Amino acid sequence: MAGLYTSLRPQPPSSSSSTQQSFFSKVLLLLTILPLSLAVFAFFLQWRGGGVDDPISRWSPEESHKFPGMDSSPLATVAHSSQSSDCSLLAHANTPSFPYYKDWKFKLHLDLKPKICITTSTSGGLEQILPWMFYHKVIGVTSFLLFVEGKAASPDVSKVLESIPGVKVIYRTRKLEEQQAKSRIWNETWLSSFFYKPCNYELFVKQSLNMEMAIVMARDAGMDWIIHLDTDELIHPAGAREYSLRQLLLDVPSNVDMVIFPNYESSVERDDIKDPFTEVSMFKKNYDHLTKDTYFGMYKEATRGNPNYFLTYGNGKAAARVQDHLRPNGAHRWHNYMKTPKEIKLEEAAVLHYTYSKFSDLTSRRDRCGCKPTKEDVKRCFMLEFDRSAFIIASTATEDEMLNWYREHVVWTDKAMNLKLLRKGILTSIYAPMVIVQGLRESGVFSSIVLSSQESLSKDKFLASFESNSSSKAAASESLPSRKIGRNQHSQAARRVLAESGSLFEFHDEAVPPRSPPSIDADVITEA
Repeated sequence: MAGLYTSLRPQPPSSSSSTQQSFFSKVLLLLTILPLSLAVFAFFLQWRGGGVDDPISRWSPEESHKFPGMDSSPLATVAHSSQSSDCSLLAHANTPSFPYYKDWKFKLHLDLKPKICITTSTSGGLEQILPWMFYHKVIGVTSFLLFVEGKAASPDVSKVLESIPGVKVIYRTRKLEEQQAKSRIWNETWLSSFFYKPCNYELFVKQSLNMEMAIVMARDAGMDWIIHLDTDELIHPAGAREYSLRQLLLDVPSNVDMVIFPNYESSVERDDIKDPFTEVSMFKKNYDHLTKDTYFGMYKEATRGNPNYFLTYGNGKAAARVQDHLRPNGAHRWHNYMKTPKEIKLEEAAVLHYTYSKFSDLTSRRDRCGCKPTKEDVKRCFMLEFDRSAFIIASTATEDEMLNWYREHVVWTDKAMNLKLLRKGILTSIYAPMVIVQGLRESGVFSSIVLSSQESLSKDKFLASFESNSSSKAAASESLPSRKIGRNQHSQAARRVLAESGSLFEFHDEAVPPRSPPSIDADVITEA
């Protein structure tokens, strides 16, 4: 019992256990000091080197915000190869990243094919033109030919436009009008029925004359395709392997001369839209992208008491290969003097037409036309019935009456009906343009180019203050106010005589005007 008691008594610590405790203490100290030393060393390197290349900051924005189809896009390759500094990454740390392009100057590869040119005739401001232009740069458009007048030709606006790479600004000067007065178009019948009429007819002739000149400029610049668009229209290149107009046209067979984009029409859900490109995502599909049963089966619900299925035109826009003997065939089509162009109509891609998307569009159209607000006189000014009705309302109604009319005929306020038409496929939601334009805006593209041009403009004004006369360049680019096409009285009289003796004209089919979609009482559906 004494031996057992002795064995249970605590023994003094041995030298081996003491050594083991000392070893564990040193290991613990080492594990504490090592991470701290590494952290201090990393901080020292970052401080001395001005920053460390962080793989997360380098790759995460592109991978987490990748736009559909951008992985295989040559445009995406440009974006990846364009490196920005750490300072620029820090500067935009608190704002949404824009993964499509990091260089707002959009310096594309010189050998990028095909080369695409868009031409337009516009009197709009920068708030309209810049989003329209840079959206199309994102999807692969190479160059722009802008025939400007009105606000678009003002010094503050035109200076910005001229500073953008790939943009050529053409002013409506007296010299331009004299050149167009000698145009081949004036001596042929295909556009003659639109001559000497006001408003939309005059604009249609002006667009055709500008397109004729744009063909020559596009050919001289080595362009492969040319498209005429208004600045309230965006190409939606659906159906391509990537969201790219360049890729879409690259896949077109080489024997095709013209590609037709059916148009979709904006269907606004509010009456206070300010920026259609970033606020409108619902569109009404074109007849060409619907089955006949769906189109006519839902025609009354989709029309909502308006004169036609679409408020304005429904025969789309076209892209044409730049080739010999190409000519315009009105603002919606192209033709060729030597052959009938082979054309295809795209089954998924479309032109998104943001028509009457702002309430102010009612009065702006009214202010551009001097016709009388009567049912008979508006027929001289407008080709489409809804434009005529809108002009009369804008010219005769009060502000409140106009707003009520706009809500009834333009705004889609019935959510249940909207959902029904969405399910039927009449309406569709398209978000890509909204995302791209909003990304451009948040990335500072528009503000950067405006500020850059303003600095240049200030320098020009400072230098000009020391000169007694305006420079020849300024005089050459001075834009004239909008004038009637073919003002020269002798020229007009001669053409009227020629028009009456049609045998003196070279015969061609009449130009394709803006046309409404098929109506429900049409016996035969014909292709536009």
